[in-house]
Amino acid sequence: MFGATTTTEDVLFRINLRGKRILVTGVSAGLGVETARSLVAHGALVVGAARDLVKAKTATAQVQKEAAAHGGGFELVALDLANLESVRACADGLLAKGEPFDVVIANAGVMATPFGHTADGFETQFGTNHLGHFVLVNRIVSLIRTGGRLINVSSAGHRFSNVELEDPNFERTPYEPFVAYGRSKTANILFAIAFDKRHRDRGVRAAAVHPGGIQTDLGRHLDASQVEKMIEQMNQQLATEGKAPFKLKTIPQGAATSVWAAVVAAADEIGGRYCENCHVSNIVPDQLTITAASEGVRGYALDPTTAEALWKKSEELVGESFGSNYR
Repeated sequence: MFGATTTTEDVLFRINLRGKRILVTGVSAGLGVETARSLVAHGALVVGAARDLVKAKTATAQVQKEAAAHGGGFELVALDLANLESVRACADGLLAKGEPFDVVIANAGVMATPFGHTADGFETQFGTNHLGHFVLVNRIVSLIRTGGRLINVSSAGHRFSNVELEDPNFERTPYEPFVAYGRSKTANILFAIAFDKRHRDRGVRAAAVHPGGIQTDLGRHLDASQVEKMIEQMNQQLATEGKAPFKLKTIPQGAATSVWAAVVAAADEIGGRYCENCHVSNIVPDQLTITAASEGVRGYALDPTTAEALWKKSEELVGESFGSNYR
């Protein structure tokens, strides 16, 4: 019965999450805050990761209140996904604590940034959105309980581009912000595919989700006229298809699919898949023109061969090997 207008509260109606421990990255704004809030409001213990802990503490004041009121728990840890030293320090801290997780929600990210590099020299969006999470999740995989899940927050933006493993840092390719974003969001999906393959034998599943079009801090690099033009183009296409105009989701609606995939949906239903609007998406042909308001995942984002190639390239770039072993 869930769909595009489903909220986190709809998804979690009568769901008791007491005893569940969940890591959520990017809890200083938008979807991350709402994801954490909805989970603690149903009794979960949430560890929220953020680059700016001062900002995150202010942004999650309501999360703390909900946790206290409903038997949940909330704590913050420092994590800068654009700096692998910070990523490794965060992972080391979590490992030292030794408390297991039922779910990891890799929510943090950046979108359509100007050309730049992370602290380790990777193109900003690929380095932050994919490589930072790749290292973090693989380093703490021993903390994910049997039966646990990894949920990667991707985007319909994956349709802008497949990954480019020969030139991931745009050293030979002209930089386009949304092409770079598309590469990183496709990488989020492919990482989930490869991770699911490696860990499903012990019951740990992984999926990628598209939250939908939401107005959050993620769009801070876009000016208002650019956003208006994009929406106008979408509406023109939707009109030719006889569909209603595009409508932005609220933040509780945007966070619903992450929460649904993390703690409500059946593991075998979402494992190794791409989800949106609280259900598993169908594959759409690469040549089909679809708008951000349309549903569907490009086949290249689910390709197991590309997923393995990305895994190997990612290990090469970060200088670490993460095989199928776990503790």
